[in-house]
Amino acid sequence: MKKIAIIIASHQGVAPALIIHRELPETELFYAGEGQENPCTSIDSIPAFVAANFTRYEALVFIGALGICVRAIAPCIQSKYTDPAVVNIDSTGKHVISVLSGHVGGANELTRRLASILGAFPVITTQSDNNDLWALDTIHERFEGWEAEPVGPMNEIIYKFVNRCPVALLLDVQDSGTRNLERTAPLHVDIYNSFQEIDQNRYEALIIVSPFIYPVTIPTLYYRPHVLSLGFGCRENCDPTGVREYITARLIEAGISPTSLTNLATIDIKKDEPVVDLLTHSLRLSMDSYSPDELRDINVPNPSEKVREVTSSPSVAEAAALKSTGNTRLLLEKQKGKLSEGNDFTFAVAMNRTAERRGFIEIVGAGPGDPELISVKGKHFLEQADLILYAGSLVPVELTYYAKPGATVRSSASMTLEEQFTLMKEFYDKGLFIVRLHTGDPCIYGAIQEQMAFFDEYGMDYHITPGISSFLAAAAALQSQFTIPEKVQTIILTRGEGRTPMPEKEKLHLLARSQSTMCIFLSASIVDQVQSELMQHYPPTTPVAACYHLTWRDERIYRGKLQDLAKIVKENNLTLTTMIVVGDAIDNRQGLSKLYSHQFKHLFRN
Repeated sequence: MKKIAIIIASHQGVAPALIIHRELPETELFYAGEGQENPCTSIDSIPAFVAANFTRYEALVFIGALGICVRAIAPCIQSKYTDPAVVNIDSTGKHVISVLSGHVGGANELTRRLASILGAFPVITTQSDNNDLWALDTIHERFEGWEAEPVGPMNEIIYKFVNRCPVALLLDVQDSGTRNLERTAPLHVDIYNSFQEIDQNRYEALIIVSPFIYPVTIPTLYYRPHVLSLGFGCRENCDPTGVREYITARLIEAGISPTSLTNLATIDIKKDEPVVDLLTHSLRLSMDSYSPDELRDINVPNPSEKVREVTSSPSVAEAAALKSTGNTRLLLEKQKGKLSEGNDFTFAVAMNRTAERRGFIEIVGAGPGDPELISVKGKHFLEQADLILYAGSLVPVELTYYAKPGATVRSSASMTLEEQFTLMKEFYDKGLFIVRLHTGDPCIYGAIQEQMAFFDEYGMDYHITPGISSFLAAAAALQSQFTIPEKVQTIILTRGEGRTPMPEKEKLHLLARSQSTMCIFLSASIVDQVQSELMQHYPPTTPVAACYHLTWRDERIYRGKLQDLAKIVKENNLTLTTMIVVGDAIDNRQGLSKLYSHQFKHLFRN
């Protein structure tokens, strides 16, 4: 939270100030009107207070006439890179105005936040904000490990961008930031994944997200992601003088930006060398060290018997860089340096494997069925995918309508696992992005284990995006809290024993002994058996619900008693896409939570 001073010009402004203070208790209130207004600190003069405290706070919020604000800050303004954010609110709390340091200082973001607290109208005049364009001077701060590095005046690049001049965007790494840029790129920006494909004569500016240095001829803004590992080895007590300068010069000659280095990797016996300490501190790198056993079997292009004699590993610099990044290839093979007699050192560079633009698989939980109940992240992945392979018998086709033009969309319903793997690997090997779309959340009866085993076997990169499970949709549809204080505190997710045997200790009748809220998947076809096992421990009158196609357009829900469960399922011809819920939590309105009692109020103060 920013350190914020709220400066109130009159008694009328106290009310909106107190509302803000309740939401943001870290704010400090200063009152320039007559009389003491708790919890405000009284000040004699607004201009004098601002002059004395302008750089003490990250943000100044004035409540009163805009003219008072402008006159107070005018003598103090120095630079948008060092000035605090300044926001002005009229004394009625109806308008919140971003006055100073909109992007860099965060005034625009603070304006939106304060306006939402007050139910006021935010006034932001920054051109990029009003045109829904990227704020080039600050957007890198949203993405972990990015640094901005303009070639030419930043203001010129921003001017061309916000005035919608033709701009090329080069993305030759991939992370959450590049995916965001791909998804939100304005129409005047063309996206490339190879510098060689860009005709610079067609564009007035370049935006490049890359650890590489390119021969640019037009105004260029680099964003440098921290994705490179510097593998390093040296002789004992190597003199650190000039080593940093030597390495950075060699990297630049090789077309690699030192700004993109994120860590130094070495062998354990070298981690305390003075040169290692100098490099990590001067280049602002973290440090990873590995034992000889961890490095010994890593395949490197330049093994050394001499290094093996000293360290028992045939490589230090190359092996450590590869180990640190999880990669199998180097961007820069071992380089030897020797700035004075007896002070030899070696270094190599590798890129974090997950940052390389290569094939990638995202396993996405589709949610229970409603296309709007997929996560925002899952929706974004569907919009970016080159291939969407969805569980067609379980996932509504409407979810695939998020696909971009030209994407391939296939149902896996009629495919064998081998056919699914073949299709995904075909796209993966082309360096494309695949979404494997599963119903609900993939971890619950999602059949992803064998797929991940295949991906692991072939060294394919993948990630899982969770989804909303149908048992959560059941609770919402039944308008029931599945945990009731002092009555039911456990939810069991399970299935009946059909063709796939259940582990002996997880037989349904054994789980039923707790009389917890039980959500039973994939069991409509064996409902007689399910009812019989449940009734060994649940009373016959226990509430049940059979929920068909939860959140789908044809959703149907049937309530009743456990003794009638089989009859309900059969009479309504319910199928495998039915969730069976049993337990006293259904429709329960008894049992008072203590969460909102006086003794728990301290939980909500921060």
